[in-house]
Amino acid sequence: MELGFVSAILADLSLEQVLEFASEQGFDTVEVMCWPKGKAERRYAGVTHIDVASLSEAEIKKIKALTQQYGVSISGLGYYPNPLVADEKEARVYIEHIKKVITASAKLGIGRMNTFIGRDPTRSLKDNWALFEERWPEIIKHAEQQKVKVGIENCPMYFTWDEWPGGKNMAINPVIWREMFSRIRSDYFGLNYDPSHLVWQMMDPAWPLLEFKDKLFHVHAKDVRVDRDKLRQVGILATPLEYHSPKLPGLGDVNWTQFFASLTEASYNGPVCIEVEDRAYEGSLEDRKRAVVQSGRFLRNFVV
Repeated sequence: MELGFVSAILADLSLEQVLEFASEQGFDTVEVMCWPKGKAERRYAGVTHIDVASLSEAEIKKIKALTQQYGVSISGLGYYPNPLVADEKEARVYIEHIKKVITASAKLGIGRMNTFIGRDPTRSLKDNWALFEERWPEIIKHAEQQKVKVGIENCPMYFTWDEWPGGKNMAINPVIWREMFSRIRSDYFGLNYDPSHLVWQMMDPAWPLLEFKDKLFHVHAKDVRVDRDKLRQVGILATPLEYHSPKLPGLGDVNWTQFFASLTEASYNGPVCIEVEDRAYEGSLEDRKRAVVQSGRFLRNFVV
């Protein structure tokens, strides 16, 4: 496996500075954020370390040279919008940018792109499948043409009231993953697996790994702590941030020994990228750098 981190937490830095920091701290790889340039629509979004909309041959050459110079690979290009949003015009903007990120991944020789399936939170799951059938086949067809693997993160995107009641990403559990992969059968359609989201949904994050071993394209290393006292008061139908908080790996409820045992048994040899969303480490750039370093120190118990 390759140990790295998600570049979103270092939005203040340029791509070269991110790669330099990764090299100095002994990381193998970085997942690089590729949002369109402009205002962020939510926390951890809107980070543009590679602008795929204006990616020239000269820029491609420069990026490849930087990865060689610092000895740090790019694990995948990340862009996480909601392509199943109700507004078709808005959805088309997201879909076209996803395709641009896929194309950029091919041109850079990376071969991976990570995103969300999306969901219209006001519609039933059944009605969202209809949107899925309308919008996702063209994305995966484009990925197949570019030979780029698309990893879907399993975050429900159900944290704020504008995401109520269904969340903005339907790819949240094994039942839905099976349905996704039966509706679109492709070697280029898989998972960017984050164990933390299964924990606060009261599921075992290690259990699905063997079943979906052929769909594990990329892994996010993020932990989560469930506040049992708050959960007793609000129950699981509350908005999730009422009873849980994201934490650095090792500071929450993920059983990392069990998780990596199952990941190893599944013969996973890809990237494991730290995703920092722990508010206790967001006070400054130095705090966020420290979060990445501390997380890496912990995860090197499992990834060498």
